[in-house]
Amino acid sequence: MTPGHYGDGPQLERVLEQVSVPRTGVGRPRSRPDHVLADKAYTSRKNRRYLRRRGIGHTIPERLDQQRHRHNRGADGGRPTGFDSERYKKRNAVERAINRLKGFRAVATRYEKRAYVYLGTVTVATLMIWLRT
Repeated sequence: MTPGHYGDGPQLERVLEQVSVPRTGVGRPRSRPDHVLADKAYTSRKNRRYLRRRGIGHTIPERLDQQRHRHNRGADGGRPTGFDSERYKKRNAVERAINRLKGFRAVATRYEKRAYVYLGTVTVATLMIWLRT
């Protein structure tokens, strides 16, 4: 949880450190996803370097100013990022889920001062969405 004026991009590492994917069989949960789909807010060099270091595949579009900068540097600019537009289209499922959550006024406006109360509100809203479907 961060204040509302904080950007999403710098929080990528903190979020991925908390990932816990249960295994279908025996064993502890996985802490590394196979692939990350993200929008242009997460396209920083720091985030891409972190994902490469952990061996996590990613589909993140490159901002136009970054493309121009890389192109202007010539051979020193490096190679273009691999971007799979078909895979990127699957990201809309997450966006739709977030929009459903924002249908709850208390989630969209965050009236609560305490993070644990807000997290509880989001959990209840998620359960209500799940029970409706």
